[in-house]
Amino acid sequence: MTNVEQESTPRTQHTVADPAPLGLAALALTLFLLSAKNAGWTDGTDAWLGYAFAYGGLVQLLAGMWGFRDRNVFWSTAFSSFGAFWIGLGLYVVLLAGQTNAAQETNDLAWILLAFAIFNAYMTIWATQVNQAVLAVFVTLEATLIILFIGYFAGSDATIKIGGYIGILTAVCAWYASAAGVINGMTGRTYLSVGKPLLREIMPTTGSRPR
Repeated sequence: MTNVEQESTPRTQHTVADPAPLGLAALALTLFLLSAKNAGWTDGTDAWLGYAFAYGGLVQLLAGMWGFRDRNVFWSTAFSSFGAFWIGLGLYVVLLAGQTNAAQETNDLAWILLAFAIFNAYMTIWATQVNQAVLAVFVTLEATLIILFIGYFAGSDATIKIGGYIGILTAVCAWYASAAGVINGMTGRTYLSVGKPLLREIMPTTGSRPR
């Protein structure tokens, strides 16, 4: 159990630094840039694309690998998958999007987002075992993905714009959870509250259990 995962805990010993604040920050910034475009806030082109490879992609993938090293099955699965998602989305835009017509591209993106929404759905359920700040990230991310794939399937710019707004909210939630993980992990005290797990833990409390 890491510092970002619980309301208050004494400083714990890690074989590596807790990767969760880094992974959440990478998710937040990359999603913010993409969502700002979807919401119609930006006048540029694809500022999010480079960050999908470097920050949301590579850095989250590394955070996932460090999560494995830290024996944290939740974050290792989440960050590795998020990182691969951003890299895959970036590769699609760079390598394939220009070779399709608009209808094919929106359909492709809809199926990509639908597939990732399925993965994120069960991760949202397991996030109830982490803390309320992390749960807020996964709930708002699931809402973002659902609204976006509906918008792309329907070809509705208005729906995609709404998805952009919720994506920005998701980024804010992820930044908060990241900031809490940093300061609480630095001090071993709860300076920014993340709340307790929403539901009683699935795993037994006695004996050793997966992190």
